[in-house]
Amino acid sequence: MLQIKLPKEDKDVIIRSVQTYFEEERGESIGELAAEQLIDFMIGELGPAVYNKAIENVRKMIFEKNSQVDDELYALQKPIQRR
Repeated sequence: MLQIKLPKEDKDVIIRSVQTYFEEERGESIGELAAEQLIDFMIGELGPAVYNKAIENVRKMIFEKNSQVDDELYALQKPIQRR
């Protein structure tokens, strides 16, 4: 199973962001523990889909880059002169 673990510094920033969101958008206060639990839940629910989409995007990018390299290699080929 895919397990996504964020560095503590990143998670702390996200916790504060979630707390700010709840305060500004919902008029509710949410503690650090509740925010962290919400983040962990959302990572568990959304993490695999986001991860799979990222893999799909990287796969597409690599395919495009490989196609460019292939085109450049063909351009470098020298014609063989027949006598």
